[in-house]
Amino acid sequence: MTRIAIIGGGSWGTALGLVAGRAGHEARLWSRNAAVVEEINREHVNSAYLKSHALPETLRATCEMSQAVRGAELVLLASPSHATRELLRGMLPFVEPGMLFVSATKGIEIETGKRISEVTREVLVQQFEPRFVCLSGPSFAQEVADGQPTAIVAASSSAFDSKLVQSVFSFRNLRVYTNTDVVGTELGGSVKNVMAVAAGMVNGLGLGANSVAALITRGLAEMTRLAQASGARLETLMGLAGLGDLVLTCTGSLSRNRYVGQELGRGRELEDVLSGMREVAEGVKTTRAVKHLADKLSVLMPITEEVHAVLYEGKSARDAADALMQRPLRDEL
Repeated sequence: MTRIAIIGGGSWGTALGLVAGRAGHEARLWSRNAAVVEEINREHVNSAYLKSHALPETLRATCEMSQAVRGAELVLLASPSHATRELLRGMLPFVEPGMLFVSATKGIEIETGKRISEVTREVLVQQFEPRFVCLSGPSFAQEVADGQPTAIVAASSSAFDSKLVQSVFSFRNLRVYTNTDVVGTELGGSVKNVMAVAAGMVNGLGLGANSVAALITRGLAEMTRLAQASGARLETLMGLAGLGDLVLTCTGSLSRNRYVGQELGRGRELEDVLSGMREVAEGVKTTRAVKHLADKLSVLMPITEEVHAVLYEGKSARDAADALMQRPLRDEL
């Protein structure tokens, strides 16, 4: 049995807690939301984020960071990327060098453009060099909880640590692969959210399968260019954390990022769309971070540029689609 701290009471954190419980591990879930904590402990459900699923009694919840983190062998980060630095600082008094930090967060810090592995190291390195694994791949929380076959990847510079995470979370319907490319795994999981917003716009505009296929393919090209410029391996972007997650998020009806783009394509205002959502659509804020990183590295990312223009510069989704089709002709590769 592994003792796990889950930082974040949303759908993905709860689903991973559910899987861990089914596999016989003990998990303590931290959430700011007192109502979520009370419901998990009293009724063994999280109706706000993961409806219709009974949670194991080995999964307990708390609003106290010390109760969640103290004594944990594995600390799972499952909160939005923009909150990660603050949460890590809040757990500093309770963390220990032997703990393994696992990021299930698919985003980039907006202010710095840094990946979660970099943020984690920056916060913790004054006390110790943290062990780190990135857990990513095509995985809607609801389907994982439903028991539907799902494959994801655990990436770490340490083969021992990635295999440890693989053994903890691989259970029945959830299969975890490993790799050593943390950069590619993190960027794949982050940039695909930007492409999902774009794919949603395609749907919202009433365009068909040709347009979606083109968007996914050219989106993958952008993801790959940025990842390789950052030191990632091409194979990672062709795998679960890249192409796999991209296809799921751009086509799946459960995708929050795709939903945001879809509503923008239908003419709604961004603030109106976001105000009606319970969970964060990482692609909205990540678009800013990805554009900043692309500019810094001089990487051509026209889809990202147009998504940014729609989200932050008042451009319409229709004009963005037209702009992409009117770009100068070029060789595909």
